[in-house]
Amino acid sequence: MDSSGNDGDNGDDPDGGGNENTAEAIEVEDFGTTKAGEKVDVYSLRNKNGITARVSTYGATLVSLDLPDKDGNSVDVVTGFDSIEGYEGDGNQYFGCTTGRVCNRIAKGKFTLDDKEYTLAINNDPNHLHGGEGKALSRQIWTGEAKVTDDGHQVVFSLTSLDGDEGYPGNLQLKVTYTLTDANELRIDYWAKTDKATPVNLTNHAYWNLGGVGIDTVLDHELTINADQYTPTDDTLIPTGKITSVEDTPLDFRKATRIGARIPADDSPTKGYDHNFVVNGKVGELREAATLKDPKSGRVMQVLTDQPGLQFYSGNFLKGQKGKNALEYKHRSAVCLETQHFPDSVNQPDFPSIILKPDEEYKTTTIHRFSAE
Repeated sequence: MDSSGNDGDNGDDPDGGGNENTAEAIEVEDFGTTKAGEKVDVYSLRNKNGITARVSTYGATLVSLDLPDKDGNSVDVVTGFDSIEGYEGDGNQYFGCTTGRVCNRIAKGKFTLDDKEYTLAINNDPNHLHGGEGKALSRQIWTGEAKVTDDGHQVVFSLTSLDGDEGYPGNLQLKVTYTLTDANELRIDYWAKTDKATPVNLTNHAYWNLGGVGIDTVLDHELTINADQYTPTDDTLIPTGKITSVEDTPLDFRKATRIGARIPADDSPTKGYDHNFVVNGKVGELREAATLKDPKSGRVMQVLTDQPGLQFYSGNFLKGQKGKNALEYKHRSAVCLETQHFPDSVNQPDFPSIILKPDEEYKTTTIHRFSAE
């Protein structure tokens, strides 16, 4: 694997640069059975510094991440559930999953490609959101392969999304590779190939609270976003097509800022943050997109990406659902930092293209780098 991401061969190479005795090193547990009778597994990746990440075959999902604080005390910092029942229930708001084929929103669930109009599910009225419904990538059972590599513990998830799934064209082969390194990085490498031109825009939708899941609020976290610009939207969160400066707006996080500092006390859910930022630097090269810090615990997470955008979502619609150990996930008790192409790019000719063609490979990498101070 090169530094740019998954080389597309991990799922077919039995060695993958590591050894074959992975069963002893990477624990695989039964995570339950779906309503359709499909078995779900969860893999535990560990590094030498006390970090553990658990990832599931359901939706290629990051289920949990145990992270030490400045005093060495570890807690889980990823919102989720204890079993598959929670992930199939009404309380799951894309917790930790791989979203797609196209993450974020597509206006009115329509796009035109090669002179043909495609119609998708309207699951976020009046728009299409995160790949749709039953055949969205977040609801599929992926095939997992655990490996111990020179970089660390790794699981490669593989899936084929069939032509017509959720209205999208083309048979799309996919791999999502999670690697937990001894450098305290959780790296996610995405790879895809299609037999027909199709839009592809993948992200991970983890909800983070560096104080620990179930903590009442994340508004006291400090956030830095490496972006001079953002993409304004209409009232349904579809971009207008403009790219605007963050200067003198509540969206200016170029210096570390408490998340709750500029959210009105009398706010409604839609007055919080759910915005796409234009990440500074060259698209296609890994660079820092955001840094999240919990001042109380000292835990810090840097997000690096080669993608053009980052969606910052402040948990506006968390509704008090019960999660792990019956903990309550209150309004704004976790945030998402989703690396991505811009929302509705398939309908926005001035945005970077998300169309994958049969003679191309989709490759992208996101790194979550952890520390404590």
